Amino acid sequence: MGVKLSEGGEAADLAAFIGALAAANPSPRTELAYADPFTLLVAVVLSAQSTDVAVNRATIGLFAAAPTPAAMVALGEAGIAAHIRSLGLWQAKARHVAALSRLLIERHAGVVPGEREALEALPGVGRKTANVVLNVAFGASTMAVDTHIFRLGNRTGLAAGRTPREVEDALMARIPPALLQNAHHWLILHGRYVCKARAPACWRCAGAAWCRYPDKPSAPRARQGEPA
Repeated sequence: MGVKLSEGGEAADLAAFIGALAAANPSPRTELAYADPFTLLVAVVLSAQSTDVAVNRATIGLFAAAPTPAAMVALGEAGIAAHIRSLGLWQAKARHVAALSRLLIERHAGVVPGEREALEALPGVGRKTANVVLNVAFGASTMAVDTHIFRLGNRTGLAAGRTPREVEDALMARIPPALLQNAHHWLILHGRYVCKARAPACWRCAGAAWCRYPDKPSAPRARQGEPA
């Protein structure tokens, strides 16, 4: 867990931290490949315990074969599975994608709903997935707490919590409203490429001055012949 700060100190530090990430990356976006809310929803469902790179490889063929809920239902569970066998949990994911496509047709005329309750009623869609879809497809100010954001919130001490929901609630309460819509992109990308699980690159962190992680590593020495 991160070092616990006073409420006021946490709020001020988090605002400065997010502001620094925003300045370094003014236009963040998801790294999942998608064309519309439906393909985004499917990609996010497939991303559980898989990297975005692996999902994008799998969905090239899947979305070419089935770009709509109706086409996905026609492709069927076995057909979906044939495209996503490279992903973890592919059998369950194939069932979920087939079932959610069918329910989109039956309940929502084939259109991805923009309401949390309706999204979370779909197979394979939990709070994190709904938050991503609401944010990316509908522009909602939501916070999708994945393993990267959960780790970052606790490691930095800026949004400590025992569960993803606790971290989500802390971030939602403390991030300035003007930065909130893009905040989950900034934090996910920062956790993925800088504040990494095993070897955080603290010397590359734009928000290091506001981070309470006590064991920040120094930049590795350049090898002979490499620029410093």
